[in-house]
Amino acid sequence: MNVFSYFREQVVKELETLAAAGKLPPGLDTARVTVEPPREAAHGDISTNAALVLAKAAAMKPRDVAALLVERLRSHPEATAADIAGPGFVNLRLRDSFWQTRLGDILRTGETYGAADIGAGQAINVEYVSANPTGPMHVGHGRGAVVGDALAALYAKIGYKVTREYYVNDAGAQVDQLARSVHLRYREALGETVGAIPDGLYPGEYLQPVGAALAARDGDKWRGRPEDEWLAPIREFAIAAMMELIRGDLAALHVRHDVFSSERHDVVERQRVGEVVEFLRQRDLVYTGTLEPPKGMKPDDWEPRPQMLFRATTFGDDVDRPLQKSDGAWTYFAADMAYHLDKYRRGFARMIGVWGADHGGYVKRMQAAVAAISDGKAGLEIRLCQLVNLLEKGEPVKMSKRAGTFVTLRDVVDRVGAGVVRFIMLTRKHDQHLDFDFAKVTEQSKDNPVFYVQYAHARTRSVMRQAAEAFPGIDLSDRALAGADLARLAHADEIVLVKHLAGWPRLVESAAEAGEPHRVAFYLYDLAASFHALWTRGKDETALRFVAADDRALTLARLALVRGVGIVVASGLRLIGVEPVEEMR
Repeated sequence: MNVFSYFREQVVKELETLAAAGKLPPGLDTARVTVEPPREAAHGDISTNAALVLAKAAAMKPRDVAALLVERLRSHPEATAADIAGPGFVNLRLRDSFWQTRLGDILRTGETYGAADIGAGQAINVEYVSANPTGPMHVGHGRGAVVGDALAALYAKIGYKVTREYYVNDAGAQVDQLARSVHLRYREALGETVGAIPDGLYPGEYLQPVGAALAARDGDKWRGRPEDEWLAPIREFAIAAMMELIRGDLAALHVRHDVFSSERHDVVERQRVGEVVEFLRQRDLVYTGTLEPPKGMKPDDWEPRPQMLFRATTFGDDVDRPLQKSDGAWTYFAADMAYHLDKYRRGFARMIGVWGADHGGYVKRMQAAVAAISDGKAGLEIRLCQLVNLLEKGEPVKMSKRAGTFVTLRDVVDRVGAGVVRFIMLTRKHDQHLDFDFAKVTEQSKDNPVFYVQYAHARTRSVMRQAAEAFPGIDLSDRALAGADLARLAHADEIVLVKHLAGWPRLVESAAEAGEPHRVAFYLYDLAASFHALWTRGKDETALRFVAADDRALTLARLALVRGVGIVVASGLRLIGVEPVEEMR
């Protein structure tokens, strides 16, 4: 149950009752009415802006509308008070019994608590990572992988039918350079001395086993042959090897995809670009024209020439975009248009792309493209992930010898574990830079959020084990705890913790709707802090301890609260791809 959605329905119902009684005009548009937690807990449990957003349409003062609403809400069976605040906010306080019942809901529902059907089975495509298949993944790729994977999980949690997709950029100059690099390592494996790696080729040691594998398969078949004979077959071999490497990196991070689409095979070879151009031509969205020089380029350095252009400005872009190069080849943009047309034809009217920050200038043109190829029926939402700075005790980490130019994602996962990497990647909003300090992410302190949250879950398990020892034979199943006398949870700190747990469904929905999975990590940290604080108080005050050896009923009620924390923490961790631990070692 999303408490705030429930009370929004109650507020709207009361507004309709007031309209039926002639106290408000009929037919008021309640779309902008919200029900949220107040900014300050001292103001109550529920706050609505209904009076503020409806006053103008009702031709009334906001506080006058609020007074009518307060009069109705005060009689709600779950309310203890309703008040007007500021210019017309209505704040509502709820009975402790209402919150205690929510704890029972959590225990009966288990880790599916917080799931919703907002998406109603609508198909949604989340494309993430999509790294060029030219080498192992670096930490920046890892951030996009975690954000995309967690975002897909959030959409699935609220009822969307999600397809996780990886677009393999295996067409273009970069994979030709990969093939040349592998050919060099192939010759090296056959015993040649290749010397320094030429500029423009990939220098990483990760290509040595690829060259050796090619030599083992083909012998000296490609030695001394002209490039036009070996480039294509070695390119296919190299791409396959790199994708195997990338899939391994993703698996190590516990990231999965449902679909891998190839630019070369699924777009270029199947003539999809020609299809999209014809689609646009039929709608008069392509023409031959000449572009102005790019910003910052002097006219003398720019050679204007007629090009096939897409009318991107018709759909909100800054300039029209070329679809064909001077040599007649299609541009990357044309291939990307074709790829997104294919997505649309596969049934995805809603597409999400998780890209690196260096693609920021590409967003408007692709959104224009999707609007054009779908006749305005589809949309593309982009999440740009900023860079990750790898540090060791505050100092930058040196590059990986294996990769040659960067620290590989696998190096980081092997050192601290997939769960730590995934959680830390969500401790900042995706469009903010992130510092990943090996020393800080492995220390056992409150300053290490993943440890702090995992410790909360482990502590809930420890409390349950302690209770089993104190009360031999006690039934600590979720079903039994849901039937405990939860009214015994009367201390203000206990009710505050229950309220925090009851906010989980709203958090899931808002994080998904905003496309911000970092909100889950933030929520879990705050929940862990509330739980640790209550545990510490119980350590100091005997009356607040979770296990009261002389009061079985009170113990069961408090164990229900502890178990509720464990359920929600575990649910949140698994949602972002982190396995909760039973105990800390």
